[in-house]
Amino acid sequence: MKKYTSLNLIQKDLKNGSVTCADLVAYYLDNINKKKHLNAFLEVYEEEARSQAAEVDKKIKSGTAGKLAGMVVGLKDVLCHTDHALQASSKILDGFRSQFNGTAVQRLLDEDAIIIGRNNCDEFAMGSSNENSAFGPVLNDADNERVPGGSSGGSAVAVQADMCLVSLGSDTGGSVRQPAAFCGIFGLKPTYSRISRHGLVAYASSFDCIGIFSKSVEDMAITLEVVAGKDEFDSTVSTKPVETYSILSIDPSKKLKIAYIKETLETEGISGEIKSKTVEAIEKLKAEGHTVEAVDFPLLDYLLPTYYILTTAEASSNLSRFDGVKYGYRSPNTTTLESMYKKTRTEGFGAEVKRRIMLGTFVLSASYYDAYYTKAQKVRRMIRDYTKKILSQYDFIVLPTTPTTAFKQGEHSEDPLEMYLADLFTVQSSVSGLPAISIPNGEDSGGLPIGLQIMADDFQEGKLLAFSKYFTDLN
Repeated sequence: MKKYTSLNLIQKDLKNGSVTCADLVAYYLDNINKKKHLNAFLEVYEEEARSQAAEVDKKIKSGTAGKLAGMVVGLKDVLCHTDHALQASSKILDGFRSQFNGTAVQRLLDEDAIIIGRNNCDEFAMGSSNENSAFGPVLNDADNERVPGGSSGGSAVAVQADMCLVSLGSDTGGSVRQPAAFCGIFGLKPTYSRISRHGLVAYASSFDCIGIFSKSVEDMAITLEVVAGKDEFDSTVSTKPVETYSILSIDPSKKLKIAYIKETLETEGISGEIKSKTVEAIEKLKAEGHTVEAVDFPLLDYLLPTYYILTTAEASSNLSRFDGVKYGYRSPNTTTLESMYKKTRTEGFGAEVKRRIMLGTFVLSASYYDAYYTKAQKVRRMIRDYTKKILSQYDFIVLPTTPTTAFKQGEHSEDPLEMYLADLFTVQSSVSGLPAISIPNGEDSGGLPIGLQIMADDFQEGKLLAFSKYFTDLN
């Protein structure tokens, strides 16, 4: 069967009868089986997916199929799916099964998407390489010695290696955009609150966003259109109306004002080839008649410290619920209630999760609360205000998605600081709560994918997606 790159092409063939949903599921299951070594899936719902496909095929024949009929989806192992295992790639949730569907998952199913399995990820979505999973690392399909990025590495590789058409991940500080860049696909982090977080395992609640991986902007747009919007189960979700993102309309005669952050191309950490590809993209936009100007962002050095202080603080609070009492793993080597808490959490959590819990507990402690947590909240506001000031004068901000291409497995494992620097360019939109997308921007001399990141103002996903499609078509 041919390799499909968009739902439009699939639905055209479903309509003319040259393919069925059952054929599509069989094709993706075959690819999953052939590429098991990539470790992208923790669990494959083979029988269920085949059964779902048969039901959707019936609906197509009767003309009652939903708008996502023919879309086969993978779910990051942080999203609730009724009666399915949910572990956040952690030992501490051994044996746990979800009792409900998360809102985004339910909305996919309501429009006849077929869920094929759950994807591996960094434990509790904490990581930039997908090496922190309790179930082993995920490998990049472009080069199996390289990481796919994290934390949603399994979801990115599932789309990259053609194991599903679309996957849902989560993005707290770049966990969709960075792996999308490393894997050469599209990755969207919407505005904070655009998609309900009901049914998403919490890492840092004021940052977490459900994000989308796809091979085309069109698939990303139709998926966002389905899953976004108000939700009675999430008091933090926006009640703003959901646009018809799938129209992807942009007036080619309208010339745009685009900013790029000068410091991102001058930082020591950026690779020469990524800098050169970003400059090429800027020049291409200028050649099309758009105004593209350098702007200063003097707060660049404060992005990572602010992000890690606040997210670790929120993580230490959110992860306190995993204690061995109510569900999941409980240490068998306990004698008292106190030892049960201590040993369960010591044995159940991996090294990176424990590191972040300890950091978060430290910054929230009475002696350091004002010095770190309160100050970081103030800096967060400054970062958001400064970024929005730029976006009040420009339509978009463009910058590299990552400072380097995919690094080798184990290359940064011994140095957490080096690993954290992989998020250098993605945390700005996360700290600000603004929407951002990573789109493919060529390859380096070794054939490794490079991503270009585009950022827009609050709730401008329609504009962002249309521009991403326009830029992709220029290449």
